[in-house]
Amino acid sequence: MFGLGPTELIIVAGIVLLLFGTRLPRVMRSLGEGIVELKRGLNSSEEERISQPNGQGTDTSGSHE
Repeated sequence: MFGLGPTELIIVAGIVLLLFGTRLPRVMRSLGEGIVELKRGLNSSEEERISQPNGQGTDTSGSHE
């Protein structure tokens, strides 16, 4: 992976922890909330698509008749 061995990866991880250690929990929490929100949005759009009768869904093809 990018020509880095295990020792170099450990050193890089240590430096990242030293620089961003106090901010990492907030960043990870924000990332987790973003993933949950994305899944929620995907599920709701899937439910809307399933609940609509055939032929009456929104046209996402981009072509207009």
